[in-house]
Amino acid sequence: MGKLILVTGGARSGKSSFAEKYATLHGRKIAYVATAEIRDEEMRYRIDLHKQRRPETWKTYEAPLDPNQAIRQAAADGNDLILFDCLTLYLSNLLCQPDLPADLQQQHDHIQGKITELIRSIKACNSTVVIVTNEVGAGIVPENALARQYRDLSGLANQAIAREAADVYLVACGLPLNIKKLAQHLEA
Repeated sequence: MGKLILVTGGARSGKSSFAEKYATLHGRKIAYVATAEIRDEEMRYRIDLHKQRRPETWKTYEAPLDPNQAIRQAAADGNDLILFDCLTLYLSNLLCQPDLPADLQQQHDHIQGKITELIRSIKACNSTVVIVTNEVGAGIVPENALARQYRDLSGLANQAIAREAADVYLVACGLPLNIKKLAQHLEA
């Protein structure tokens, strides 16, 4: 069974940099599962920044819509650590698919099912999987329905992954804090 690590934080908090350092320290053969797609120049710039930071020895698996297959393949290829960046972008990709059900409850069920499949894929492999996600619910309530749905689904997905994770790091100002350990201490 694979080990799951969740890394969360706000925009430009340093979460991806921390996850990359974690991978370098804890993995021998590292895979990178990328969910971003180049749709404009800003996204091209962001993707290029991430690529520049990654060592050439890491194998990249492009998986904007099917990270399960990428995780299974990366594990089958002998990678002992898989860095998945990022969960909330994956959710955004799912929400923007033309075949998404029209009914809100069906959309919710569809996305929750995808998160359950992702957790199953991680548990089925023997690799450590580090998932990067955004903490999007700490701000104001968005004014449009899609943004509220995205915020809500992101929060629910983060909770589902955190429940299964061995460690959950919150990164703020570039500083990681293992909040799972703190939560376990407080619950005892």
